Amino acid sequence: MNTPVLVALLLVLAVALLVLAVWIVLRVRRKSGDREQRRRLGVNARGRLGDATVTDISGDTIYYSYTVHGVTYEGSQDVSQLRSLIPTEPERLIGPASLKYQPRNPANSIIICEEWSGLRGTPKSDGSRR
Repeated sequence: MNTPVLVALLLVLAVALLVLAVWIVLRVRRKSGDREQRRRLGVNARGRLGDATVTDISGDTIYYSYTVHGVTYEGSQDVSQLRSLIPTEPERLIGPASLKYQPRNPANSIIICEEWSGLRGTPKSDGSRR
């Protein structure tokens, strides 16, 4: 290989590594709350609807159970970012509810998000993205 070709290849490799480094830094710097919000909205957009039972509410966490294809799952969801969507008396929510879960990973589920609520007795969204 002659020198100009080798220099050009090294330059291309350096630029590619720089782009990769910037992408990694930006991805790592995102807040965990942003990541959780993206997860919730993703499950809402692509998830399947199912039946759940809210079993307990403790602080900012809702505990629930549900069955998918004969397998029973017990899940919980931190709702600290969604407090405005939860009624002032959350103990009234214990009982039947709806949930959304990822078809390929049923353990990835939500009871409520910014655009949808499976909790009974909470105000529903405008219905634009159910």
